[in-house]
Amino acid sequence: MESVARGGTRWRRFAVVMVPGVAATAAIGVAVAQGALAASFSVSGQQFKVSADKLEGDGFAQYGGMDRGPDEKTGHAVAVSSFKSADLYNMCQSVVTPNVPLVGTITLQLKAGGGGTPAHADNLYVDLDELSGDATFSNIDIGVAAGAQSRGPKNAEGTNPGAFAQQAEHASIKNVKQTAWATTAGSFRLSGLNMKLHKGVKECY
Repeated sequence: MESVARGGTRWRRFAVVMVPGVAATAAIGVAVAQGALAASFSVSGQQFKVSADKLEGDGFAQYGGMDRGPDEKTGHAVAVSSFKSADLYNMCQSVVTPNVPLVGTITLQLKAGGGGTPAHADNLYVDLDELSGDATFSNIDIGVAAGAQSRGPKNAEGTNPGAFAQQAEHASIKNVKQTAWATTAGSFRLSGLNMKLHKGVKECY
């Protein structure tokens, strides 16, 4: 299993790797049966897409970072969006895996948080390079020094103390669409989880 550094603390990844396979399906099933999924979603250096009708998050902080590849020798510049807690309504996550032997391209699509009961995450970090939606921030503070933000989760991966960051007490984002490299949460409760494999490309948006 991999681990990820957040502010000098090595977090053991209770890894659920989002790739087609029985092992991934079984791991998610066990975690959901226990009521919460403490996890990192990462796909061997692949991007994946996440959408939601709405995200309501408390304790928001955003800053620049670097997402490391599986070999720790490559990486991608990302914007890290973090929340102390977040609710995601009608969440969808998809990852496309091309060139699977004997099969071709496969998309793994995960949906949760429908029916009025949102998916819920605590200490959520998303390493992303694209985000769109209609956002409203409460008590936003723009231009905070990275590493000095006080409203988001305490730990911060790869922050430069002199770099730019922003924070807010609450963030509300409608029609969320994001392209991410990794998602990490202290706990992730996926209400109404539905996961399917699709032949070909069937992304969330």
